[in-house]
Amino acid sequence: MKLIIYTDGASRGNPGHASYGFTISDEKGKLIFEEGKYIGIATNNVAEYMAVLEALRYIKKSLSKQTLQIELYADSKLVVEQLSGRFKVKSPHLKPLIEQIQILKMELGGAIHNHVPREKNTEADRLANLALDTRI
Repeated sequence: MKLIIYTDGASRGNPGHASYGFTISDEKGKLIFEEGKYIGIATNNVAEYMAVLEALRYIKKSLSKQTLQIELYADSKLVVEQLSGRFKVKSPHLKPLIEQIQILKMELGGAIHNHVPREKNTEADRLANLALDTRI
């Protein structure tokens, strides 16, 4: 089964009140799951990585009994490049999040990371901002 994930994080103040949003769809575009959640005070980068981490956690918990192909889309070039291994992770506070993501990716059989322009990531952005606005 092929899964398409779109992720986004938001922070007002950077660091400030932060949230994430993600969608998981099948290869035909049928929505499987979506989530937006407030995470407290954090940087935008932490929020971006939390979106990826929580999407992968959901997949492991709910969908990992199947053979999966995972394509992950984010509008953060930093997230895509660091998770692909093309950029080095320099921020010590991001390393534990990235390590958790890498472990989950290995357990799920890997993932392909793709950068998308912000205008192609509207649903994950909407979920992150809704969670931030309502602090859910």
